[in-house]
This record gives sequence, structure tokens and C-alpha cells, in this order.
Amino acid sequence: MSDKPVAIVIAAGGGVGGACTRELAQRGYDLVLMSAGGSAVKLADELGGTAVTGSLAEAADLKTVVDTALEKHGRIDAVVNNSGHVAKGAGAARGPIYGPEDDSHFIEISDEDWHHGLDMCVLNVVRMARLVTPVMERQGSGAIVNISSFAAKEPSAKFPVGSALRMALAGVMKLYSDRYARAGIRMNNVLPGFVDNHPMSDAVRREVPMGRTCSSDELAKTVAFLLSADSGYITGQSIVIDGGLNRGV
Repeated sequence: MSDKPVAIVIAAGGGVGGACTRELAQRGYDLVLMSAGGSAVKLADELGGTAVTGSLAEAADLKTVVDTALEKHGRIDAVVNNSGHVAKGAGAARGPIYGPEDDSHFIEISDEDWHHGLDMCVLNVVRMARLVTPVMERQGSGAIVNISSFAAKEPSAKFPVGSALRMALAGVMKLYSDRYARAGIRMNNVLPGFVDNHPMSDAVRREVPMGRTCSSDELAKTVAFLLSADSGYITGQSIVIDGGLNRGV
């Protein structure tokens, strides 16, 4: 069994997932990574971790990464469920505000797009929870962070599938965190706004009180905090990281 905490990072090859991986490596975690391409393997080689190739939308691939972590390290202390973009789930970086000119073509979205979004945004978290919860229960501790979106707070016609299903993810997170809090297992969502791995238009920059994108490194530090003992009394929360873009209080 590993003497260091062990973290699984999904969609870990680059962008937000890669930044989370590097931050956790700096904090002393043993890492087990997964990505759909070879980028996670390359990053694992660089950082001394382990990686598998697979899709977060496939239950068998998630099982492979969990089995790999247990075979190599004997424990799982942290999981980062980093969801990708989905069809009809993201639009140009124009902001979440309502505009009468926006048309999501909502009733034209196919069942296939909805089902794909469900696999990418909700069922991936449920499937991972099924796999790691018994492990964390035996350990008496564990923490899971799901990368969601600011659109979970203010659904937008610009990304209807992502908005709707990340609201559903908030319900899953709250139900899970309530159920397993006394087992020492925590789950939280982080809701980033526009991150620096995607361009921000001048129009949306004017809407963001901080006037800039979030850096991937900033987001990764928040994720690492929520996985750490420093946040040991935080569970069942949706933490918005959007520079003030959401107007709700």
C-alpha cells in the first residue's frame, strides 16, 4: 500500500485536467490518470505516475483506472472527475446572460445528444462513485471533486445540454455527499467560468468583474484544496469560480 495519498484524475492529459494533475503531483500525491488519447500517458511518464487510455463515458474504462490504482497503490484517497464538453453543451465565450436573439433550438436537440451529455456530465460521476466508494469506506476517508460549469447556476440557451445536466450533477453531488459524509467521504463540485484554455471574447470580458479568464492553475489549486484535509468540513457544495460572472448571491 502506498505511503502517499493516491489520486485519480479523469481527462487528465491537458487543460484543466493536466493542471490538476500537476498541482496534485506538487502536493505529494501518487497519480493514476486517464484520458481518451495518449496525453495522459505522456504526462504520467513525466510526473512518475501511471496512466490508462479510455473514455470517461465508458463504465469499463472507469473500472480499469480504478483497478489500476488499487493494484499499484492499494488505496484511493482522491478523485477528480473532469468532464469534457458535450454536444449542444458549450457555445462561444459570450456569457450566460439571456438574450432574445439566442436560440438553443431546444426541441431540435436529439436524444443521442442528450444521452451523450448524460454519460459525460452525470453518469460518469455516478459510475466512478460506485467504484471508489467501497474503497473509501474501508479507508474511512476520501474526497471527490467534480469539474462542472458556472452554467449549472445560470442555465443558458447558448449551452442547453450542458446547463441542464450540470444542474442534475448538483443534485447527484448533494445526495451523495449527504449519504456518505459520516463515512468520512466528501464530494464537492467546482463551477468554473471561462478558463484560459478557451478564448474569451471582448464582450464577455466586459461582463466579468475581474476582467479576465481564470487560469487553469488557479482552478487546480481550488480543486486541490477541496481534496485536502484543509477543507475537511466542506462537503456537498458547488463552488463557483468565475471572476464574479454569475450575478446570483
